[in-house]
Amino acid sequence: MSKEMLNALDALEAEKGISKEIVIDALEAALVSAYKRHYGQAQNVEVEFDGKKGNIHVYAVKEVTEEVFDSQLEVSLKEAMEVNKAYEMGDKIRFEVTPKDFGRIAAQTAKQVILQRVREAERNIIYNEFSAYENDIMQGIVERQDRRYIYVNLGKIEAVLSKQDQMPNEFYQPHDRIKVYVSRVENTSKGPQVFVSRSHPDLLKRLFEQEIPEVYDGIVEIVSIAREAGDRSKVSVRSTDPNIDPVGTCVGPKGQRVQAIVNELKGENMDIVEWSEDPAVFISNALNPAQVVDVIFDQNNSKACTVVVPDYQLSLAIGKRGQNARLAAKLTGFKIDIKPESEMEEYYAQLAENQETPEEEAHDEAIVTSDMTADEYENIAFEEKTAEDEEQV
Repeated sequence: MSKEMLNALDALEAEKGISKEIVIDALEAALVSAYKRHYGQAQNVEVEFDGKKGNIHVYAVKEVTEEVFDSQLEVSLKEAMEVNKAYEMGDKIRFEVTPKDFGRIAAQTAKQVILQRVREAERNIIYNEFSAYENDIMQGIVERQDRRYIYVNLGKIEAVLSKQDQMPNEFYQPHDRIKVYVSRVENTSKGPQVFVSRSHPDLLKRLFEQEIPEVYDGIVEIVSIAREAGDRSKVSVRSTDPNIDPVGTCVGPKGQRVQAIVNELKGENMDIVEWSEDPAVFISNALNPAQVVDVIFDQNNSKACTVVVPDYQLSLAIGKRGQNARLAAKLTGFKIDIKPESEMEEYYAQLAENQETPEEEAHDEAIVTSDMTADEYENIAFEEKTAEDEEQV
């Protein structure tokens, strides 16, 4: 058994990356339990595995006492001195108690320990491998489904796709190849568990990185994404190079680049808009394809605004079931209230009445800073104007 055991440990270390010392420690602890279970020995048992020869020895540890009350735990000083005259009271002595048939028990125990360590090592390897893919995109094959999940084969592990992570416009069949976003990886008692998604907004970001080299290289940056999976998405982009049009780059010639992403998402509509530092411009772009007349920001709420659109563009700006306005709000981070231009005419008229021209403001300031009444100030201004006219004549 000794040679076979050492060869097995060496192979395990080479193939699975499991340290020989870790397996030996676990084996010794398991053999102690096995010995106690089969021979009813007390807790003072130690098992020693010879890492060079592969031999296994069982020892009973006894304490040197003046009077022996339990022969399994204690040994008299007289007996101890027969072994070695240097022993004193309170010393611990190890007596070998390896049974003749312990090799069979040891072999069975070793097999169980090694199999357990192999399973643990494989779980850790898979967990570490797929942890590196967390927040990334992978391609898998649909295996099967039940009431809770669709199971997607990623190669070494079967990932789960929950109902809320599925796209409502998709129907998954066994052997379908799909791209999924690895949302999280957990190391459970039953092994690694990988959760994937088809509805996560970052799936869209990873697809842009795959299809558009400028996005992958960072020349074109995706600033924000608003997505209603399977129906419509809005993506805001900006360019770090002033000579590159971010929207045109993402759309591609004849729309080929964005069409590849749309096809992967089974026809999900895509709006790509240019990000701007000016919130008014960004909000106008986000409401594309609707035209925007004006953006009025709420003085009491820095993240709220009213957007004015032509009357005939109102339904387009709001979108079907409010989808366009809702996605624009998610994309920009603003609470958007959309009003038709006709409703805002009264607001603009009132705003015009409240606003004064620069001449009027200067006139009012001159009256305020002087001690004159308005009539006195007007008379002086009239006399000065008449004097100027006479000098010109």
